[in-house]
Amino acid sequence: MALDVLQSTEIIQAMETFLDKRRPPEHMRHELDLGYRIDGQSVHIFTISPHWQKKEMIMESPIAKTTWVHSQKVWKIYWMRADLKWHSYEPTREVKTIEKFLEVVDKDQHCCFWG
Repeated sequence: MALDVLQSTEIIQAMETFLDKRRPPEHMRHELDLGYRIDGQSVHIFTISPHWQKKEMIMESPIAKTTWVHSQKVWKIYWMRADLKWHSYEPTREVKTIEKFLEVVDKDQHCCFWG
């Protein structure tokens, strides 16, 4: 089941605030930027950059993902390991709000999201 309109609006507002805080300076965004995508019940955060050989190709590299579990009323938090699979973020597996998810990603207690 997809997120409802109210949840989507709340997510967009929280994500835009987060991006305003975390995005690189405007003059650098053609080389490195941040983006997000709402996909079903999940929100993906990723970097945006040109391909290292083919500058006209734009690459997206995953940073973090959260998925809304309606039955539990929680957001599950994931990070992508070197095996290119999403794994539960061990220090904080779930949170109650999208804002708390963004706090966890921003603090990155174990350097899983930002390196």
